[in-house]
Amino acid sequence: MTELAREAGITVRTLRFYRERKLIPPPRREGRIAWYDDTHLARLRTISALLERGHTLSGIAELAEAFDHGRDVAELLGLGDPTEETPIRLSPETLADHFGDQATPENLSAAMDLGYLGTDGGEIVHISRRLLEVSSQLVREGIPLSAVLETGRRVRDHADALAELFTELVLTHASAEDLPRLRPLARSVMEAELSLALDRWLRKQP
Repeated sequence: MTELAREAGITVRTLRFYRERKLIPPPRREGRIAWYDDTHLARLRTISALLERGHTLSGIAELAEAFDHGRDVAELLGLGDPTEETPIRLSPETLADHFGDQATPENLSAAMDLGYLGTDGGEIVHISRRLLEVSSQLVREGIPLSAVLETGRRVRDHADALAELFTELVLTHASAEDLPRLRPLARSVMEAELSLALDRWLRKQP
């Protein structure tokens, strides 16, 4: 415990307090010996980074609980299913660089519920580099992160419906083996239709 506290830059008393508040997972025990690993150190550094940015221990505790009961990267990506998206690992500092003071425990928990964020050991992982970059750009344009996440939830429903339509098309006239090969065609159709739809909506604006 003393060594872990020293590496994390905190006191042993603070470490005990974090354990009592369940901010870190319990150590692995062998008899009377408690073993801590890199997961505990990463969590302690995350706590320190969030405290430096003004988050309360109560808010951090809620976030810690969300991560402890969240999904890992394999589950987020469909247990190894093929994907064109590139997940990206994030430190608390990097996350704050993207979203500033909107990287609140509430918004991060909402991102986990949506499936954007997961955990891999002691690290935070975003399921898609492209979605992360778009989300952070929208926030920089003045749109609240909570609104971006809610819109993402609604877009997910429409995207699922479009994916179902394309899958039915292929399965009706080709075969399941053709789905991976024809996937880029589905993406091109959706991108073109979205572009045309945005053109129509822009023409309606005064």
